[in-house]
Amino acid sequence: MTKLDDNFNADSLRRYRGFIFDCDGVLIDSFVANTVYYNKYRKHFGLPPMSPEDEVYTHIQNVYDSLKRIVPAERYEEALAFRSQIDYRDMLPFLTRELGIRRLLGWLKRQNFLLGVDTNRMDTVHLVFNAVDLQGYFDPVMTVANTAAPKPDPDGVRQILEAWGLDRTEVAFLGDSSVDEHTAKNAGVDFWAFKNPDLDATLFVPDFGALLEAFKRAWPELAGQP
Repeated sequence: MTKLDDNFNADSLRRYRGFIFDCDGVLIDSFVANTVYYNKYRKHFGLPPMSPEDEVYTHIQNVYDSLKRIVPAERYEEALAFRSQIDYRDMLPFLTRELGIRRLLGWLKRQNFLLGVDTNRMDTVHLVFNAVDLQGYFDPVMTVANTAAPKPDPDGVRQILEAWGLDRTEVAFLGDSSVDEHTAKNAGVDFWAFKNPDLDATLFVPDFGALLEAFKRAWPELAGQP
C-alpha cells in the first residue's frame, strides 16, 4: 500500500476524474450515533446493550444484516416493523463531520471533479448530510434503497460510473472498512483506505488535509485556486 506522505508521487493522481466516498467512518464519525440507534432495538426486545463486537459489526454493515445479528431470528420481522417507530433525528446530535472534509470537497467541486457516495445507509443519508452541512456535494448518492444489493455488491459503484460516463481506471473509492475494500475490488476500481492501514488498498489516506495537499501537488496549475 502506498502511503500519502511527503514522498508520495502526486503525479499518479492525475488520471483520476471522479471520487466515490463511503459515508460512515469517512465523511462523518457516526459510531456513537450508530450504537445508540441499534441499542434501541435491543432495549425494545428486552436485551442488554450490544457487545463491542456487535457495535463494530453494525457500524459497517447494512440495517438488514445488522438486525439479523443483534435480535433473535424469530423477532427479525418485528424488528423491521419497529424501525418505523425510531426517529433518526434523535441520533443527529451524536454525529460529527470528519475534520477537513468540507475544505477538500469544496476544492474538488470547484475544479469540476465528480463526487459520489456509496453507502449502506437506507433512507437517512440526506438527513445526515443536512445535519452536518454536507448537502450539495455529491451526485449520485447510492444507498441500500436504490441499488440492487448492499455493499460489497458493486452495483452502487457501477451505477455511479454509468452516470458519470467514466472508465473504472478514472475513479477511486475512499472507504474505511473491509466492506468498502471488497466493494471497490468487486467493481474493479482503485480503493483508498481512510485512516485504516490494515486494509488492502492502493493508497492509505491518513486525513483529508494530506489528501488535499496531494491533489494540489498533482495539479499545480490548480493549486492557487480557492
